[in-house]
Amino acid sequence: MIVLGLTGSIGMGKTTTTAMFADEGALIWNADEAVHRLYARGGAAVEAVAEAFPGVVVDGAVDRTRLAAALGQDAQAFRQLEAIVHPLVLKGRLEDLEAAERRGVRLAVLDIPLLFETGGDEAVDAVVVVTASPEVQAQRVLARPGMTRERFDAILARQLPDADKRRRADFIVDTGGGLEAARAQVREIVGTVLAPDWTSPRRGLSPDAKPIQ
Repeated sequence: MIVLGLTGSIGMGKTTTTAMFADEGALIWNADEAVHRLYARGGAAVEAVAEAFPGVVVDGAVDRTRLAAALGQDAQAFRQLEAIVHPLVLKGRLEDLEAAERRGVRLAVLDIPLLFETGGDEAVDAVVVVTASPEVQAQRVLARPGMTRERFDAILARQLPDADKRRRADFIVDTGGGLEAARAQVREIVGTVLAPDWTSPRRGLSPDAKPIQ
């Protein structure tokens, strides 16, 4: 099974691009959805988050609004949360990929916003970065309900800059040229990685990374 890591900064069109990979037959694993499951009633992260951040669990589930308020702009609090959540996300991801391989899935795409920041790029066959111009990005994000320039800047500050992501990418999908242009790029990537003679540029890069079967 070929495993691609897909990432991109806020407003770059990552969700739309992920759907295009699904249309091409790829299995999609979404990191944000995995976190939602961990925070839901009975989720594996609820107890630890409640202990670390008193008052953020309501009716047995993590209230994301309260959690965001507890985190504020405290970098140490973010690191504390990541230390709880990231290992659980990784465990679930490996279990899901192993199950997909047993079902005979040929291509899996990991939709992980913080792929580089969490070292996830070391355990995939190739990385796809979704990008667009800064102007297009800002236009998209600031049009979202409740979004402010201050909040947008705070989100960007926690993400690896787009230029750095593009530099470290194996494939790039530029969504600034419209849907059909982006879809053509996705189809080209799928055709490339599923070709019999394609070789992963990343497999085995990190001796500490658990290999994806």
